[in-house]
This record gives sequence, structure tokens and C-alpha cells, in this order.
Amino acid sequence: MTVLMITDAISTPTGEYQQRAWQAVIPLVSKLKRFYEFSMELAHNHLYNYNIIVTENVVPKILFQLCSGPLTPTQHLENQQALVKQLAETLEFVLKFDEHKMKTPAIQNDFSYYRRTMTRQRMSSQDGLLLTDTREVTNELANRMSLFYAHATPMLKVLSEATTHFVAENADIPIENTTETLSTMAKVCLRMLENPNLIAQFQREETQLFVLRVMVGLVILYDHVHPHGAFVKASNVDVSWYTFS
Repeated sequence: MTVLMITDAISTPTGEYQQRAWQAVIPLVSKLKRFYEFSMELAHNHLYNYNIIVTENVVPKILFQLCSGPLTPTQHLENQQALVKQLAETLEFVLKFDEHKMKTPAIQNDFSYYRRTMTRQRMSSQDGLLLTDTREVTNELANRMSLFYAHATPMLKVLSEATTHFVAENADIPIENTTETLSTMAKVCLRMLENPNLIAQFQREETQLFVLRVMVGLVILYDHVHPHGAFVKASNVDVSWYTFS
């Protein structure tokens, strides 16, 4: 519906059509803004929201708890299962979001129309459109959002960079702690998927897809963090299964 409204506004640039398209785009842009801010909360130290800096770095905090201290990575996973579940659910969300984003080209088209309209408003002395509902999306924020959604997998990119930065900023934590934590979780997922009796106990097909998404996400993070990546013979993850199964 929004695509048709934008098409009408472009082909017939009258006030009525433009106003209709604008009102349709406003809630979509607000939703895109919330997802962008959520990605910042997951991975970055500072989230800029209405000129207030909110300190958030959810994923690095989880990784710190799972990778630091005297416990081995295996002991961490056994004793901190709630945090392991939170990391797994985050990975699933990231992959599901990016999958939906790749299947929805209208996301970038709608946001491009929004930015073009905002630019015209700034350049024009006329005030034919009501922009009060989205003034919190400043030009600077719109630029950052545009760069974010320009990536094929924006959430995964943010998460991968956050994991890499976590390793770089915590030099006192051996990198092996992080890579072994990720590889051990991936192995657990693989064992679950290889066990037909366990799969038969899943009440919903979505549970199997959840495990599969988490495993794929873990391998991707491992590949970013490990100095030699996941696709080498010495890797702690069996990438042959992920490639050919």
C-alpha cells in the first residue's frame, strides 16, 4: 500500500498525493528508527536519543560474563545458562531481522522517499507538509540510519563488529576464551540437530529453526573473532557440516 502511495506521489506530485504518502511513511520511519536504536543498544557503548547519551552495550556485557573469570568456557556455559539463552535469542533475532530486511526492498525505498521529502522541505520556503511527527529523526540520525539499512545484513554486521571490538578492548581476556565459548555453543547446537530423537521431541518446527539460526550466527561470530577464521583445518567448528548438510 505504501509503495502505491509513494508511486502516486512521485508520478502525480500534487499536495494531496504527497500528503497521503507522507502520512503513510511516518509510522514506518518511526519503526525503522526504533530498530536502529535497538541495534545500538545491543552492541555500542553510546546510543544517541533526543540529544541524551544512554550507555548500553548488551552483547559485550553478556560476552564479558561468559568469557572472563577463572571458569573455563565450558563451565561458564554450564553455570550461566540464562546468559547463554539470552545470547542465543539475540542471535536468532539478528538473523530473523536481516532475513526479513533482505526480503523487503520497500524498507530502503520508503526511507529514501522520506529523506528526499525532508530535503525538499528544508530547501523550500513552503510548508505544505506536516513534519512535526518525525522531527526526532534529525538529518544526522537519518544519515546514520541510511548507512545502517544500506547493508544486506545490518544487524549481523553490528553484532559482528561488537564482538570483534569486545575482543580488542578486553586484551586481559584470552581470545581463546571467546572463540572456545562460541565454538562450544555451536557444537551444542550441532549435536542437537544431529540427534533425531531430540528433534522429534521439539513440539514446534520453529524450535529446530531457532537452533539452526543460533548455530549459524555463532559460526559467523567465530569466523570474525578467530585470527584464522572458521574455514581452516585447525578450526574448532566443523564447517563441513554447515557447508554440505
